[in-house]
Amino acid sequence: MTEAGTARPGAPGRGTLDKAADENFPVAPFFLPAAWRDDLTAVYGFARLVDDIGDGDLAPGGADAALLGVPAADAEDRSVLLDALEADLHRVFDPGAVPGHPLLAGLRPTVRRAGLDPRPFLDLIAANRQDQLVGRYETYDDLLAYCALSANPVGRLVLRVTGTSTPERVRRSDAVCTALQIVEHLQDVAEDLGRDRVYLPAEDMKRFRVTEADLAAPTAGASVRALVAYEAERALRLLNEGTPLVGSVHGRLKLLLAGFVAGGKAAVRAIAAAEYDVLTGPPKPGKLQLLREVGVTLRGKG
Repeated sequence: MTEAGTARPGAPGRGTLDKAADENFPVAPFFLPAAWRDDLTAVYGFARLVDDIGDGDLAPGGADAALLGVPAADAEDRSVLLDALEADLHRVFDPGAVPGHPLLAGLRPTVRRAGLDPRPFLDLIAANRQDQLVGRYETYDDLLAYCALSANPVGRLVLRVTGTSTPERVRRSDAVCTALQIVEHLQDVAEDLGRDRVYLPAEDMKRFRVTEADLAAPTAGASVRALVAYEAERALRLLNEGTPLVGSVHGRLKLLLAGFVAGGKAAVRAIAAAEYDVLTGPPKPGKLQLLREVGVTLRGKG
């Protein structure tokens, strides 16, 4: 593994990084300075790795477990893997230690260049530990607290990497990141239920008279559609709250942040275009729709 924030093709970690193409928003687009691309790719690699561990989506064969020093007998134990990942993360911040996983070795130059601290990375691990213990959320506030661990650290890291972090920008970024997480939950209702997780607040399900059996149906009934529309509108309000973040920066970073916001808004519109039936498959926006949303966001009319 080189000091760059990307793994070489065919190297361990390459498959994890390749998942960036499936995200609702660009991870490290070509128009950014090379150093930013490397740093954002390194951050994404860590975030994706911790999510893959938490979701049980690591590549078969146990290569990631071995790189983290986990015995083959425990290679499927998510809690053990998360503990090993945290230990490897501490090696990133210890000048006298050597991280075992190439994605964490690739994170080290980013930590050094941007002066990052462990907290956002530890929060991402904490969110995935929570996923092993909590599969249902009673209230919207409970869900927001989860998003504060699972999503908001990524936006804060983007601001730190680009040297643009301020308290107001962090607040706007948190709104955008929480919204993006909620939108992803809406797209993945069926998939999450298959993992025995429901990210729709129980109080809202009761209000709309939606049961988990309704979420397991092949298509969404009227009550499920109404619930999804309600949560999508909440996400859109958060995106609108965070949109001024785009206008607070300049140059290429402005385009990147517009891509994040536009990705979320385009996904909400794709959900609406599917008439809020998210059970037949995740509604995804097309590239043209995404580009239109980017243009609207950049003009400040989002």
